[in-house]
Amino acid sequence: MQTTDNSLIPVLIIGTLIIVILLVFLFFFVIIYQRKMIKNQVELRKLHDDKQTDLLNAVFETQESERKRLAEDLHDSVGQVLSAIKLNLHRLNKNCVNDASQPLLADTRKLTDECIQEIRNIIHNVLPPVLTDYGLKEAIEGLCIKVAQTTNVKVELKKMLDDERPAPEIELAFYRIAQELFSNAIKHSEATIIHLTITKDAGWLIMEFKDNGKGFNMDEVNKHGFGLKNLQSRVQLINGEINVYTKPKNGTITIIRVMV
Repeated sequence: MQTTDNSLIPVLIIGTLIIVILLVFLFFFVIIYQRKMIKNQVELRKLHDDKQTDLLNAVFETQESERKRLAEDLHDSVGQVLSAIKLNLHRLNKNCVNDASQPLLADTRKLTDECIQEIRNIIHNVLPPVLTDYGLKEAIEGLCIKVAQTTNVKVELKKMLDDERPAPEIELAFYRIAQELFSNAIKHSEATIIHLTITKDAGWLIMEFKDNGKGFNMDEVNKHGFGLKNLQSRVQLINGEINVYTKPKNGTITIIRVMV
């Protein structure tokens, strides 16, 4: 029995090292991806200034292709490897583990589960299947729930949409815009409450995003705000309109409208 215990410990150590290596790989993978996105945003700003709509569209399509490839790679490679490790750990737990090695195996299984869940979260953020399968209304609702659950921000959603779905490019643009607005509000505005309203009225699809954060100076943002430029570029590509109302210490209201 002692021999079995001694042979099991190296297996658990190796399994833990593999998971740690995969986590490091995932970390650098996401960092490289984010840098590519920043580079694309810089290119978007230049393209927007030059009013090169066709090239802007090509860049956004490239971004979406990169997101899709990232999601597929994570699911097909890292996700499958982690699932196999989890299965092996379950077998070890069932057949070989005693009281001495149980804590190490339990920690390793917990780490594996956390890593699998993190990959699922990344895949969902990068390529949300609910948007493709069920449409903008359900995808926005899921996004609001996730923000409320993972941050200290209260999210109030009001939606008045019929069952007719907009064009896929409009759905995707509105979803990405909502993601960026949430990200900006959480990172920069210090908001505690966000009101998101999405309606369809007289042929217009309208999204209003309002937070109670600290606001900002529009002149400063217009000079350096890549995030706002990115939003404007996305709205431009779907022939929509965007209006931002804000001033320091008075929150921000962003309204996007597009004819559908």
